[in-house]
Amino acid sequence: MQQGVGGGGWEPSGSQHPAAPPQPPVRPVEGWSAPPMPSGHAASLAAPVQPDGFTGHVPLPPAVPGTGGATLAVLLIGPAGAGKTTVARHWAGTRPVPTAHISLDDVREWVCSGFADPQAGWNDHSEAQYRLARRTCGFAARNFLANGISCILDDAVFPDRPVVGLGGWKRHVGPALLPVVLLPGLEIVLERNAARSGNRRLSDEEVARIHGRMAGWYGSGLPIIDNSHLDVEGTARALDETLARVISQPSY
Repeated sequence: MQQGVGGGGWEPSGSQHPAAPPQPPVRPVEGWSAPPMPSGHAASLAAPVQPDGFTGHVPLPPAVPGTGGATLAVLLIGPAGAGKTTVARHWAGTRPVPTAHISLDDVREWVCSGFADPQAGWNDHSEAQYRLARRTCGFAARNFLANGISCILDDAVFPDRPVVGLGGWKRHVGPALLPVVLLPGLEIVLERNAARSGNRRLSDEEVARIHGRMAGWYGSGLPIIDNSHLDVEGTARALDETLARVISQPSY
């Protein structure tokens, strides 16, 4: 007996097949024009896209721009008032993959009794606590990375001072650490510093001195973001775009 292909298996020829259910319109690829849409189908675009009943094909979501799902270790460098901690926290909190924020200043202040505040003078005690905090941050970062969680650290790293330099961070976190400098104009950091309180607020003279030393990063080869006219969200987006360019380079 002659047989033909039916909707659910083999059936005798001449049998009546039920009409195929109407299919939702396929979204056009960006840059291509869409065919005319039948009346009443426009609202279906707002509904979740279901698998194709015949092929099982599920349209993929659009690609995530920037760093996407890459597991990264980032060091955000900048003077006091650059917005490092705020931007780092925002970037970590808005990525599509697990990401931790580790602030060196927060870790340094884990020491309560006996805290050696550098504002009181850089001495053996403040240097020892800085080194200890950096090692602690490095250990935490490696632990996060080993468990598939990206991390971003922030610190006022000076280009001309090895004790608080970039080399120590790379030793403690690893050679794949990605440093990015956040360097707005002096008037911006002075304004932001004035809004601070407690031991996070520095004198204008100290802010100007730190900012001037940070200018040494120009010409270093490190990516620099001037966020003088960017809000937190815009700066975080610029950071992600900068990191995406860095990791796309063949040498990465």
